[in-house]
Amino acid sequence: MKVKLDENVPRRAVQLLADAGHQVDTVLDEGLGGAPDADVLRAAISDGRLLVTLAAGSPVVRSYPPGAHAGILVLRPGDQSAPSVAALLGELLAGEDLDALAKAIAIAQPGLLRVRRG
Repeated sequence: MKVKLDENVPRRAVQLLADAGHQVDTVLDEGLGGAPDADVLRAAISDGRLLVTLAAGSPVVRSYPPGAHAGILVLRPGDQSAPSVAALLGELLAGEDLDALAKAIAIAQPGLLRVRRG
């Protein structure tokens, strides 16, 4: 699956996703650091990429319903440290196929994945 990492997701997530066979790019690599959430999501949509973010309260998540994009995955680790984010992402990759999240909004917490489809 093609994935775009938001600027708030630690860089070590790139390697975790790549090792799982996903094509990964980042908001920072594209020069979108500090861009409004709507611009970031538009870039993900135009590239057909699942957007992975820690921005759980983003209005973009509420404004773009499932099916209006390639997918949004919100990570909610116990804290936003790089090790906690990596642990949650590793848990998710071990138990889920990210392709199943296409066009959905998913929220991942330790031990729990909620998925909303259109």
